[in-house]
Amino acid sequence: MYFQHSDEIWSEHPELVAGVLVATGITADAVVEPRIEAFNMLAKARLAAGTEADLPEIQAWRRTFSKMGLKPTRYRCASESLLRRFRKEGALPRIHPLVDLCNAASLAFAIPVAALDVARISGHLEVRLAAGDEKYLTLSGELENPEPGEVTFVDAAGHAHARRWTNRQSGHSAVRDKTHTALIIAEGLHSSAAKDVPDLIAALTDALSSVWPISMPTATLSRSAPRFDFAIQPSGAGDETQH
Repeated sequence: MYFQHSDEIWSEHPELVAGVLVATGITADAVVEPRIEAFNMLAKARLAAGTEADLPEIQAWRRTFSKMGLKPTRYRCASESLLRRFRKEGALPRIHPLVDLCNAASLAFAIPVAALDVARISGHLEVRLAAGDEKYLTLSGELENPEPGEVTFVDAAGHAHARRWTNRQSGHSAVRDKTHTALIIAEGLHSSAAKDVPDLIAALTDALSSVWPISMPTATLSRSAPRFDFAIQPSGAGDETQH
């Protein structure tokens, strides 16, 4: 399998830095609270001086959303939505140990982090402009089609795994209790993203490997090296990638 951004995405957003990792052997019964609290403390320190809207990472995504014709205060990137809720409520709801760690890392770095169940990705995953005929399954089970030209994550079967770039993740590939392997993607557009995105991936890899002591291949993608190839380790009979 592989993950990449299209040439058009790199052309329109040359400042993009993407970090990826593949986590295999994930279980739903792991204890991750100490790691989450460490990330949360970093987020609290950053928010002490203002709101999420003041952070350069968020400001860069707001500019990008405006460039795409989206109203930034209506369509917030994933990290901004998480930070906003965290600032108001003081905590995030627990979903799954892997998702909780990814959300906590996103809070700490103010960078969107997506986690997708690899078994629900067909063939490959590409971040590209939608044609409009892709199939997007909401978390509530409704089927939608992205708007033509909308930035989405699309696999070989035409499944859209996110809408409006980092705004809405699909229920089709959301991490659940039976998830064995997850593809994790972090994307930054701010001026220090070339340092911050790899730092996020390194911190998240360290956190994940302390909970699940397994091999986790990682990569930093750029316009000159846009593709990440990875092998899938089967979790057992009958648990193969779905097509």
